[in-house]
Amino acid sequence: MVGTNRNSKSKLTVRYGLAVILLFIMVYPYLYMVLNSFADWSQVDQKFIPSSYSTKSYNWLFSGGETGITRPWVSSFFNSVLVSIASTALMMMSGIMVAYALSKLNFRGRDTINNFVLFHMFFPAIILLIPTFLIVQKVSLYDTYWGMILPKAVSLWAIFMYTNFFKAIPSVFIEAAKLDGASDFKIMYRIMLPMSKSITTVIFLFLIMERWTELLWDMIIVRSDDMLTLNVLLSQMFGPYGTYPGPLYAASVLLTIPIIILFIFFGKKFQEGMQFNLK
Repeated sequence: MVGTNRNSKSKLTVRYGLAVILLFIMVYPYLYMVLNSFADWSQVDQKFIPSSYSTKSYNWLFSGGETGITRPWVSSFFNSVLVSIASTALMMMSGIMVAYALSKLNFRGRDTINNFVLFHMFFPAIILLIPTFLIVQKVSLYDTYWGMILPKAVSLWAIFMYTNFFKAIPSVFIEAAKLDGASDFKIMYRIMLPMSKSITTVIFLFLIMERWTELLWDMIIVRSDDMLTLNVLLSQMFGPYGTYPGPLYAASVLLTIPIIILFIFFGKKFQEGMQFNLK
């Protein structure tokens, strides 16, 4: 009996030890980034844990970098928030509507569209970058909010995720709602959406994180300073003037803060959604 208890304790110790090691491996890169963003420039990338710290890297960013030109930080942050929220909302709305049609409505060509969505997901988005830019320029949306938002208004990944989730919902709910005279629109937002809260949180976090970190499209479509997003603003500060490791770490920390805040608020729902998908 004593031997069995000792073996159990030993196994438990090993498991906790491995868990701590894996957690450290996953967390340390971010911790390293934060520490080096506050490190003296002579200490950046010199040690695992810097021995002296300062706010020089953040001062460098907010004082205009190498040129000393004041940057539109407030407007760039506002632009990033506006574009990210608007694009994410449109991606989720279009994803729900298309997924509902593909999973619960019977019409000619449904399987073809389903296959097209799946097939199109294998192509990198950069292939359509130039045609999309030419279209946006043609309709006079260059250097506008709509030019940044509308090309990102549809997510095939969101459509794919919602379609597979909606297929698992019994059609008896929809049939009962239609007997009560409910329209497809009302069924989508009064029945399907409340039943998919778990997957909706997962999709929302992934989509807004993807749009928040978007750089290439915003660099191409934005020209004026008052339309810059945070990513483009930071890329302009580093691009022409060489490399500055400390400020680069500081910029990365600033960009990740909103995402961390979102995960803090929606972390529990995110875990529930991921656990549901794994079952």
